Amino acid sequence: QVQLAESGGGSVQAGDSLRLSCVASGRTFRNYAVGWFRQAPGKEREFVAGISWSGSSTYYTDSVKGRFTISRDNAKNTVYLQMNSLKPEDAAVYFCAADQYGSRFSGKYDYWGQGTQVTVSS
Repeated sequence: QVQLAESGGGSVQAGDSLRLSCVASGRTFRNYAVGWFRQAPGKEREFVAGISWSGSSTYYTDSVKGRFTISRDNAKNTVYLQMNSLKPEDAAVYFCAADQYGSRFSGKYDYWGQGTQVTVSS
């Protein structure tokens, strides 16, 4: 089992930055790929960014490329999502998820956090 806990959400203005953290406990976290997903009210959960177990491979959905950066510190069992130049359309509950292989598809992930709210006002 892997337990995940997100933090760092909040209410910001358009153009501001936030850094989300996903802290893991339980089984060896460094063996897992991690994805960030988000879900806005009335919308399906969507993939945002993913990172391999080593951190050597990262990938993003097109709408956040150049603005968001995913990274990880396996010594701290933590994955980060640095979000810059936030837009109102980025507002959502953000979730981190862990899986042995990683994917853009939420159904592939075995473990999920409870989410952290990000609100962006124009």
